[in-house]
Amino acid sequence: MSKKCQLTGKAYLSGNKVSHANNKTKRRYIPNLQTISMMSDKLKGKIKLRVAVSTIRTVEKKGGLDQFLLKTSNSKLHTHAIKLKKRILAIK
Repeated sequence: MSKKCQLTGKAYLSGNKVSHANNKTKRRYIPNLQTISMMSDKLKGKIKLRVAVSTIRTVEKKGGLDQFLLKTSNSKLHTHAIKLKKRILAIK
């Protein structure tokens, strides 16, 4: 399974771990991904997604999954989220 958020596309970052002696070794910063079921009012059901915790907070702040997808531009969404957005827009 990919280590990428299905709503925002947030993936790992790479960088260096720096020791006290200033030795640098490569490391990966992996996002905190959780598998959750989000309720969609327009689609009338739950959608199982693998998303970052920071994205969950943003979705709750925007007022739910439907509102988050409709208010966010396609350039900031992952391809899976764009497909969900098209399904929601088709219902309107």
